[in-house]
Amino acid sequence: MALEALIFDVDGTLANTERDGHLVAFNLAFKELGLDWVWSNELYHELLNVTGGQLRIKYYLSKYNTSFHHDDLDNFVASIHKLKTSIYVQLMDEGAVPLRPGVERLFNEARAAGLRLAIATTTTPANVDALIANTLGKEALDWFEVIGAGDVVPKLKPAGDIYTYVLDKMNLDADKCLAFEDSQNGIISATQAGLKTLITVNEYTNTHEFKDACVVLNNLGEPTKAFEVIEGHATEAKFVDVAYLQELHAQHC
Repeated sequence: MALEALIFDVDGTLANTERDGHLVAFNLAFKELGLDWVWSNELYHELLNVTGGQLRIKYYLSKYNTSFHHDDLDNFVASIHKLKTSIYVQLMDEGAVPLRPGVERLFNEARAAGLRLAIATTTTPANVDALIANTLGKEALDWFEVIGAGDVVPKLKPAGDIYTYVLDKMNLDADKCLAFEDSQNGIISATQAGLKTLITVNEYTNTHEFKDACVVLNNLGEPTKAFEVIEGHATEAKFVDVAYLQELHAQHC
């Protein structure tokens, strides 16, 4: 089955948005609202095991800030997350977070080769738009046939719902695609949807288990700076290009 489409996670996969974007935005939102909450990088490492910003806040309150109470917690948390999203978009507008190595190059090569592109993420659509527009230009949003983001599905990752949603919208079978992820929740989600997956780890996910991955890399690499193979079969390739992806897709992984 020939490779026809690439489906990308966003946070941590396309850019280090968690450390340099979301974590900063959460803390700025807390401060603006007069809350004495401060999430350290170490704490955020654990909080990332929970997908979805509002659920992440609730998990924090249930485990680390149990003395905090609010009469309407759901709406209060939603208001925090709304402000946090606004701050995150502003950070993106200021160019706070660049794309990871190889991402822009691969997008361009994939488009030139006629591969279809899509996004499958649990982050909000506004966050996706802000990252893409401020790193690749607003016109780049049209590169993606489907942007599956936010609460368009009832269950967030690690459930496979968001990938199934994207595949349905593209009218594509999973065996014609490759997914790009960075986390354990991400690969569980992609695998549940029947997708072969390439992993690029980051500082939050480099200790995760990726037993179902086709390959685990430190990043996509560039012609002038090769990727490192963390798990999986090493090939002659030094960076991820379309030929490498076609070879990977043909493997029984």
